[in-house]
Amino acid sequence: MASILDEYEDSLYRSASVQQSRASVGIPHSGYVNARLEKETPIFNKQRIDFAPPEKINSLVVSSNQLCMSLGKDTLLRIDLGKPDEPNQVELGRKDEAKVYKMFLDHTGSHLLIALNTSECLYLNRSVQKVRALSRWKGHLIESVGWNKFLGSETNTGPILVGTAQGQIYEAEISVSEGSLFSTNPDQYFRQVYTLEEESGPAPVCCLEIERGIEGKFFIIATTRKRLFQFVGKVPEGTEQQGFSSIFAMHADHLPSFREFPANLGFSEIAFYTPKLRSNPRSFAWMMGNGVLYGTLDYSRPDSILSDEQVWVYPSDIDITVNKPISIVLTQFHFLLLLPDRVKAVCTLNGQVVFQDLFLEKFGLLTRMIKDPTVQQIWIHTEKVVFRYHVQRESRDVWKMYMNMNKFDLAKEYCKDRPECLDIVLAKEAEHCFQNKRYLDSAKCYALTQNYFEEIALKFIEAKQEEALMEFLIKKLSNLKPSEKTQTTLLTTWLTELYLNWLGILEGDPSQRNLYLDTREKFRTFLSSPKNKECLFNNRASIYELLASHGDTEHMVYFAVIMQDYERVVAHHCQHDEYDEALNVLSRHRDEKLFYKFSPVLIQHIPKKVVDAWISMGSRLDARNLIPALVNYSQSASTQQINEAIRYMEFCVYQLEETQQAIHNYLLSLYALCRRDSLLSYLEQAGTNPNRIHYDLKYALRLCAEHGHHHACVHIYKVMELYEEAVDLALQVDVDLAKSCADLPEDDEELRKKLWLKIARHVVQEEKDVKKAMACLSSCALLKIEDVLPFFPDFVTIDHFKEAICNSLEDYNKHIEELKREMEEATQSAKRIREDIQEMRNKYGSVEPQEKCAACDFPLLNRPFYLFLCGHMFHYDCLLQAVFPNLPAYKQVKLEDLQKKLAATSQPSKSHHRPKDTDTVSLGKGQQSREQIKADIDDIVAAECVYCGELMIRSIDKPFIDPQKYEEEMQSWL
Repeated sequence: MASILDEYEDSLYRSASVQQSRASVGIPHSGYVNARLEKETPIFNKQRIDFAPPEKINSLVVSSNQLCMSLGKDTLLRIDLGKPDEPNQVELGRKDEAKVYKMFLDHTGSHLLIALNTSECLYLNRSVQKVRALSRWKGHLIESVGWNKFLGSETNTGPILVGTAQGQIYEAEISVSEGSLFSTNPDQYFRQVYTLEEESGPAPVCCLEIERGIEGKFFIIATTRKRLFQFVGKVPEGTEQQGFSSIFAMHADHLPSFREFPANLGFSEIAFYTPKLRSNPRSFAWMMGNGVLYGTLDYSRPDSILSDEQVWVYPSDIDITVNKPISIVLTQFHFLLLLPDRVKAVCTLNGQVVFQDLFLEKFGLLTRMIKDPTVQQIWIHTEKVVFRYHVQRESRDVWKMYMNMNKFDLAKEYCKDRPECLDIVLAKEAEHCFQNKRYLDSAKCYALTQNYFEEIALKFIEAKQEEALMEFLIKKLSNLKPSEKTQTTLLTTWLTELYLNWLGILEGDPSQRNLYLDTREKFRTFLSSPKNKECLFNNRASIYELLASHGDTEHMVYFAVIMQDYERVVAHHCQHDEYDEALNVLSRHRDEKLFYKFSPVLIQHIPKKVVDAWISMGSRLDARNLIPALVNYSQSASTQQINEAIRYMEFCVYQLEETQQAIHNYLLSLYALCRRDSLLSYLEQAGTNPNRIHYDLKYALRLCAEHGHHHACVHIYKVMELYEEAVDLALQVDVDLAKSCADLPEDDEELRKKLWLKIARHVVQEEKDVKKAMACLSSCALLKIEDVLPFFPDFVTIDHFKEAICNSLEDYNKHIEELKREMEEATQSAKRIREDIQEMRNKYGSVEPQEKCAACDFPLLNRPFYLFLCGHMFHYDCLLQAVFPNLPAYKQVKLEDLQKKLAATSQPSKSHHRPKDTDTVSLGKGQQSREQIKADIDDIVAAECVYCGELMIRSIDKPFIDPQKYEEEMQSWL
């Protein structure tokens, strides 16, 4: 058998080709050019399946990509559309004349029911090959089946509903076991739950559908030839498996709600559209005698889920007596009617026929049309041909229909990815709102379109709708790109002017107070918008001019704050004597330059608050830049106000630890002006080290002298080490102060004595107090009675300083005795040294012939050698080699120089014609020089034993192997 669904015919049958129309010349009104580069495919694209059935097709069903068709009398063909090359053929095994009447396939494609015209029913599961008869169903001609989409599985249908040609509705369940499939009957039960009737009695149950709504409510839809019934009820939780009999029992005494139409096709069919797998249907379409009833499904309604119902009446070319419709299929926006020779597609939005496909007579009459709900494919068959429709971009023109219906939100939803269409919808919506005098809504929509800006603006101006114009400009501004700076500037400036005009009008009308406040808030939001910040900043001069022209100082200040133009804000407050507000702005924004600029003005009026603000700024302010403000203030202020300046300077000096000389000098001047005690305390705290003093000593001295602060001047003299001047000035104030100054030059006894003599002269000559003069002698050890005696007058008797003279004589006597003792000790020490020298000259050591050098271990007597008191003996050259590397650099240089001189004295004289006496003299001098050189070399090389002296101690942390020769030594060991 030829493969099915794997090849298509080369030529596709289409009812009409879509031709492109030439675009009109000129600039499009919307600003978009609708350029289509290729021919657009139709929504419903038909394909003929390359399949030649061996027998005529009786029935065809599709679900979940599973296709089943009845061929001839006894053959059933099953095809998995995912594997079309592997069809499965099943024989029904009927020997009688029974024919397939209808087939029903569940939503999973697992359960297939085959109704025979002999009022019998067969069952076939997808996983088995053998058809099984349902014995309990015998005697009933099955017209419809309502599958259970909530409890069904691949092996069990769950409770389902079955409609018969006699009008009965049965509840049934089919189940197969995996281990022994036919060990038991597959039909678990089959019981009648209801009978549908029309005015003439029981009528065939044409369609059944089971849906579950919210809160566990079930909706069962059943149709007859002229009626559509709805059964609504709840199934108790946990009893869903027991079926739907409880819902039908609610309507045992009264008819359920139904819709009825007079005309009769002899049958009816209902179709549903489900947007997603495992979701509830969203819309329905019921084909009956008068036309097609279609609408949406609303599961929140209590009694009926049918909503937004409309009836599409059959047109004149459809005669229910001659070419009545056969089947109906529902898609998202269309329902398709199958007629004997054609297919019509009707849009559910406007009821217009948008597609018609005529089939050739050679294919035969169309038999059935069905849709696979899982893949949204539509299948049509005749007795010998199968066709398939693909639905492609069904919503492409839906926006236009919604737009014409004035459902603009839905229109925008379906063209949001097509800007040229969205622009048309927005323009139409804007025009609609404008005509209905909804000007604000119109402005919002116009701002989103590409229509000409000037045209729209003039439209609102002519209608005198300034508020709508502002809304349009605001929206337009928000949609501009950052690169469109010119447009942004234009709109920003225009909006500012409009806001100011509007605020001016509203402010003068007390009845519009709330509107004024609301508009003011909008204007402030506009000014503070981050998106407008750059434009407003670049054009702030123009904005200031606009604000000034309207006299709106409030918003001028507000705008200046937003632009961080705090200088303008503070200046405004100062001009209006709002000094506290000005200081608040400065304190809030903490700009140092503004503090420097406005402090001279503010401190004249609120000194304490200004100083508090300065202190809160801490080290961020440079106090040197504030000194001019303080100087100007302190010259015209009272002592109490000067205290504020001192408070800030003290904060800088003691808290911030400022070291700038100008700050300390100014604080010093303030102290000298009104705080004598604080002046001396400050000077003493600054210390006496000139390198650590931050004020100018000469300036401080001159300042203190001008104001008569002698104690402070004495202190400064002491710091400057001008002790004579300090003592001279201190003697004018206090003798004790002078005494403290006289003891300061500790390293210069002569100066100290001189200072004390000044004090003594002052005490004797000025105060004429002998006791005080004697006290000076006891205070300074450098003064003697003989130094002070010249200051006394001749009439003073010796009794006043007899004791001092005696003490002086005793001191001289003690000093003489001490010198004698020191001379005797020196004589004894010299004598002992001479004896030690003589003893050393006579000391010697003996060397045996077999003695060896401690360094090279060769016989010692072969070369010049050294013998140390410790007993170690070294050759001269061995000792030199051991000592030289450890000598300081300068000694190494000196040793090399001595060796060169020694070598020079060892060379014989080159002259052979000298006088004899001259040679003798020269030889004597050379031998004396050579001995001296050798003695110097010995002092360096043999100063100590290389093994017992300091050299060995210093070398204790040196490695045995030189680091530079370590690698070489290590390689020699390998």
